[in-house]
Amino acid sequence: MALLIDIKHPDWLTDDELRAELLAYTPAADIRIGADPGNVDEIEMLTVSAYLPGEALKYPNLKVIQKTGAGVNNILADEALPASIQVARLQTSTSGAEMAEYALAYVLQEQRHLRQYHRQQAASQWISYPPRSAADTRVAVLGLGRIGQMVARRVVDNGFQVTGWSRSLKQLPQISCHAGDDSLAAVLEDADYVVSVLPSTDQTRGMFNRSLFTQFNTSAFFINIGRGDLVDESDLIEALDDGQFAGAVLDVMSVEPLPVDSPLWLHPGVQLTPHISGYHLGDAIADIAENYRRLQSGEPLLNPVNRELGY
Repeated sequence: MALLIDIKHPDWLTDDELRAELLAYTPAADIRIGADPGNVDEIEMLTVSAYLPGEALKYPNLKVIQKTGAGVNNILADEALPASIQVARLQTSTSGAEMAEYALAYVLQEQRHLRQYHRQQAASQWISYPPRSAADTRVAVLGLGRIGQMVARRVVDNGFQVTGWSRSLKQLPQISCHAGDDSLAAVLEDADYVVSVLPSTDQTRGMFNRSLFTQFNTSAFFINIGRGDLVDESDLIEALDDGQFAGAVLDVMSVEPLPVDSPLWLHPGVQLTPHISGYHLGDAIADIAENYRRLQSGEPLLNPVNRELGY
């Protein structure tokens, strides 16, 4: 039984790098890379970051697709994906902690007026502003899965008021939790920052549209570290132009890499990063090796995806 690594993001992680790390956990494993897959009939597990439509069909005996991350929407969207193939995602404390740091960093940037000071430096202006009080600032975290809870906890630990929203109600210490569509408007209108950590599902794709943006506090900042297809980017630009909220930080976009002609690049209310909020696999590499072992022994996989739910 062979495991094939075909990441397709060499600027982030090469197939050879991941292979070397996996072999440290399971030295006897048959682990191959995309450039040299060998006999494709022997491949039963495929590890990918980017997934191409119909890719699974290249491997006649494929049983598992392991995503190197949480987002599996591009895999599940493949209409040619056989129902017999299991899909697994990663739940890594390493990238979750990095995403929490990222969200907090952009909140603190606005709390301390760092963007404004940067602009003033370019204009040789010496103007000071009082920092905003964390205790008087509310951060709404949308999506309270494992990573969303890590984000919420990091913000709470830095003295902010935190509201959490999810599809099903959670009970989390020091976090005011809400659930369901009926409660979302109240969560948004009361938030100084809106941090999306939501997955891509039939219910969430395109949810950040012109209608939803009208429910934002006009001074709020929107931070998306969930999935890019949650946001209607044209509506986001129009909402910013109309002053419906103050600004957006986007680490994920609907098309990546972001096309050079996208108006997001030059919009003064938008800050972009190239999908780096959660960067390292860290402890999750052991889970890939464990799923390889479990596939061999016929045990249930770690972090299997529910195709109906989309995560």
